[in-house]
Amino acid sequence: MDTEQMTAEQVIAKYKTDIDKLAAYLTWLTEKSGRKTADIYGQDGIATHSLAFPVYDAMLLRFVQDAKQTCFMDPNYRYVYSRYRMKDSTDELTMIQRVTITQMHILGGILSKYVLGGQTKARLWSQGVSEGIFLNVVKKAGELIEFWDPQAKG
Repeated sequence: MDTEQMTAEQVIAKYKTDIDKLAAYLTWLTEKSGRKTADIYGQDGIATHSLAFPVYDAMLLRFVQDAKQTCFMDPNYRYVYSRYRMKDSTDELTMIQRVTITQMHILGGILSKYVLGGQTKARLWSQGVSEGIFLNVVKKAGELIEFWDPQAKG
């Protein structure tokens, strides 16, 4: 849902609980940023006789499951990408830094690409962590809520 027509108070009411849930992963995301969070299972020569498959960090899987349950998830995230002309992770990181409280749907679109897209493209979940996409989305959303929410201050 496009949040540009909402007031700051409406955005806070909609997203605050979900941001608090995802903020619990900030320490882990900071620690893992720039590092690998998945391996390809290929022990005992299985890759020569069978399909290799990714094995993910348990915390990454919990983050993805929790993120799926939030209001950030937008199955139409591709429209956010085309509307704001985002093509790669550099564009995404730049956009994350520019987002305002009434553009929270952009953060949702970026998060959705990696969480929902990762269900079919195995590399996206790991890429979201290693390139700092998950970390920056959660941090920016938290900063916006903290800035605009009078109860979050002090």
